[in-house]
Amino acid sequence: MITPNDFRTGTFIKYKGEVYEVLSYSRSRTAQRRARVLAKIRNIRTGALLEESFDSEEKLEEAEREQRKSQFMYADDMGYHFMDLKSFDQFALDPKIIGDKKLYLVENLQTDIIYVEGKPTNIRPPIFLPMEVVETEPNYRGDTASGGGKPAKLSTGLVVTVPFFIKVGDKVKIDTRSNSYVERVT
Repeated sequence: MITPNDFRTGTFIKYKGEVYEVLSYSRSRTAQRRARVLAKIRNIRTGALLEESFDSEEKLEEAEREQRKSQFMYADDMGYHFMDLKSFDQFALDPKIIGDKKLYLVENLQTDIIYVEGKPTNIRPPIFLPMEVVETEPNYRGDTASGGGKPAKLSTGLVVTVPFFIKVGDKVKIDTRSNSYVERVT
């Protein structure tokens, strides 16, 4: 059992007979009242989003969770196909489960699949990921004076801001937590 004070992003709870993932949370306290936790939660079965207010001392059951290493193989109209690296079982995940993380999926990528109560519910790509630049504007003399950057489209369709010296064909390291450029990879 956990309380809303124990919430972290990615915590899975049982609430109203369903399993929910905590997406974000904030704590508040008003004068002479108990503290409350306002949480944005997502139903893992239906994908429905809720904003709920919990009493900070309320007892909730934490859902059983497991993390397994898997390898992304390919995507087609059936979904995104992975292979469990322990059992070598192959399975497909629905595009709704993958969501925006599809922009990090490159062939043969090893990633963590989060299982809640035996069902795959989420993926966790590596924190740093090398990707190839497929489209960006050319450099111009004097661009470096502003210290800014330019947009670059990567091989998966992800668009990030990169320094002016990056050109098409370069490999760059991306931080998947913030969708940001880290460094050029040689």
